[in-house]
Amino acid sequence: MASSIKTIGVPKEIKTLEGRVSLTPDGVREFERLGIEVFVEKSAGEGASISDAEYVAAGATIVPTAADAWSQQMVVKVKEPKAEEFGFLRPDLTLFTYLHLSAYPAVAAALQKSKTTAIAYETVQLADGSLPLLAPMSEIAGRLATQAGAHFLERPQGGRGVLMGGAPGVRPAKVVVVGAGNVGYNAAWIAAGMQAEVIILDKNLDRLRYIEQICIGRTTTLASNRGAIERVLADADLLIGAVLVAGARAPIVVSEDMVRSMKRGSVIVDVAVDQGGCIATTRETTHTKPVYETHGVIHYAVGNMPGAVPNTSTYALTNATLPYQLQVATRGVRDAAAHSEAIRLGVNTANGHITSEPVARELSTDFVSPEDALR
Repeated sequence: MASSIKTIGVPKEIKTLEGRVSLTPDGVREFERLGIEVFVEKSAGEGASISDAEYVAAGATIVPTAADAWSQQMVVKVKEPKAEEFGFLRPDLTLFTYLHLSAYPAVAAALQKSKTTAIAYETVQLADGSLPLLAPMSEIAGRLATQAGAHFLERPQGGRGVLMGGAPGVRPAKVVVVGAGNVGYNAAWIAAGMQAEVIILDKNLDRLRYIEQICIGRTTTLASNRGAIERVLADADLLIGAVLVAGARAPIVVSEDMVRSMKRGSVIVDVAVDQGGCIATTRETTHTKPVYETHGVIHYAVGNMPGAVPNTSTYALTNATLPYQLQVATRGVRDAAAHSEAIRLGVNTANGHITSEPVARELSTDFVSPEDALR
């Protein structure tokens, strides 16, 4: 595992209506420049409007099956492996993708059983606490959250029939965003741009100060606590859940009683669903059936929201992940983790062990440090 990686596999994503692909043709060229071969499954980029011919022109080899792509030394993906992909996992494989193991314990178990070395985009963390590989998808998911909320507020979609920006003489929609990180900030920014009345809550007062400076006069900030959330939800038209704890399940910050207090036909968008959700009534949905109703409130909880705009998302994702993928490929996982604390924190499983402290804690299992597991 200390040696460099010479072949990269790019399988087609199989999660429901997941159109993203893990690597753009420009990314292929960067690997090829370093003498690393890239094998792309046929039509893997089709959902993102990237043709096989574009990959070939960049230097990739198109392979006919998922097995061919998965047989390479390192596989780069977008979403966690599905059950039908567990058979591709093996001890000499390095997998680099979004994993969210705290929310998907069956995936964690499969990675441990297979002894696959798996690096999670969402736990690669810089010294300042930022999550560089989660940020681009968080930004897109935040913007989509407001867009989706506006759509499902329309009466034909089951909502209250409220226009985000209201009309002359008519109040706009009231949008409540819980969490002021990348998701929450982008959701609030788009909602304010649609002329909605926006309230954003967070426990981090410095973050709220920053948002007030950026969104002067357009967004109200509130310190987040149970009482504050209860008061603002009673009159909310749209609630966006945007709470994240790196590597861990999202905390429940909106109880079922709070949801019950909301107006009939109001909308909830829980962006934290891929980390278990931050709203008590959340259960994961798909792009084919994105919403359900509980207590008269429309819930949107698609686990791969950025997959709705796969062309934009694919390029944004590669922009962020490629430098880290190149480090892992050229150094090998062990040396890359030794030289980069960010990558070390990204290693979630190795040699049958859970190697991320937050994930081990959430799964109630033993933690083994990456350096020990990668020996």
